[in-house]
Amino acid sequence: MTDETTPDSGADQARDVPPDHLSVHPHSPHFDAEVLQRGVGIRFKDRVRTDIEEYSISEGWVRVQAGKTVDRKGNPLTIKLSGPVEAWFEDLGENPPVARKDG
Repeated sequence: MTDETTPDSGADQARDVPPDHLSVHPHSPHFDAEVLQRGVGIRFKDRVRTDIEEYSISEGWVRVQAGKTVDRKGNPLTIKLSGPVEAWFEDLGENPPVARKDG
């Protein structure tokens, strides 16, 4: 599903590319605090973004906050944007392995 620039070592913990789907919200099933602590860089439509709330590389979308609007529970409202998504760990320095959709 993803084209990785490093071979698969067989152990998810030792991988040098972020997961296919990740969210910054603790209530989400795609939340992973350890991964987020490493720092994940996101490139969406050839532009590095720092405002991503959630992403899916294989499905080709990101969620970003829609201004300062919140729902009735106080959570930020988000909008889903479609396009090519790439992710990498920022703690690996320059030229880290990048996870991206193949094809």
